[in-house]
Amino acid sequence: MLLGSVCMSHSPLIDRNRADPGAETRFYAAVDCAAAMVKEMRPDLAVIIYPDHVNGFFYNLLPSFCVGLGGKSIGDFGTAAGRMDIPEDRALELARHVLDEGVDTAVSYDMTVDHGAAQPYEFLIVQHLIPQVIPVFVNCAMPPRPTMARTRALGEAIGQWARNAPERVLLIGSGGLSHDPPIPAIASAPPAVRRQLIEGNELSHVQRMARQNRALAEGPAVRDGVSELLPLNPEWDRMLMDALVAGRLEVLDDWTDARISEIGGRGGHEVRSWLAALAALGEGYRGEELFYEPVAEWITGMGIMAACPAA
Repeated sequence: MLLGSVCMSHSPLIDRNRADPGAETRFYAAVDCAAAMVKEMRPDLAVIIYPDHVNGFFYNLLPSFCVGLGGKSIGDFGTAAGRMDIPEDRALELARHVLDEGVDTAVSYDMTVDHGAAQPYEFLIVQHLIPQVIPVFVNCAMPPRPTMARTRALGEAIGQWARNAPERVLLIGSGGLSHDPPIPAIASAPPAVRRQLIEGNELSHVQRMARQNRALAEGPAVRDGVSELLPLNPEWDRMLMDALVAGRLEVLDDWTDARISEIGGRGGHEVRSWLAALAALGEGYRGEELFYEPVAEWITGMGIMAACPAA
């Protein structure tokens, strides 16, 4: 049974960089509202549609989509580390259905997820622990990325499966909105970084701390207007929020990836996760905006919305 979708921005800086107290209060009030909605829906299973940040997927083999049949959270940026409770048989059935619907997806028995999947899940289960999860990766970080149309097709296939599932299924779309995380491009990366982008060698504790500290330093720099990263774009975010709440999922069909990067930042591509989670609900879904504010200290346009199927 398909219950609905919750779409949320995530940020690796939430636990470490303090934002304007009013913005933080409003954000966490919206998180509590979304968590209360989840509690009322009483899901048995969450399908988390999420982007990776070059922690679990690399250029040695980079699918557009991947369904996790087993996996673990690395526990970056304050999220919990450990094995995920993924029902292998149900995840395999979901992957089979997606393939039968004509959408090519990879599968993984050992998926590695980062805060992109873990953070929204942890926010939403505070009031109701969802027993099991199925992570679905959408490549948003590294070109070539799937088109918006194919991403919606993925979501539609997931929605068809969820409608016929015996479990009460919640969809979570994680990502965006405008932000420009310091993720290197393979075309311009120095040799050592290029090898890491391709091979994905496990980072040492010192390497991971250095990576996290670089990200943390960008929050104050973006706030003070001295960062080299692209600034947040509230106008672009507002356009997206209005379109997605209204069910206009073709809003970015005419946009090239280059234009999205220029206007919404390299992280703006993560809206694909929202598109998939909302496309699963079918035409005429009912959307509700719970929160939107640009939070410079978290280097992200932070949005939260909920939606349920028309029927």
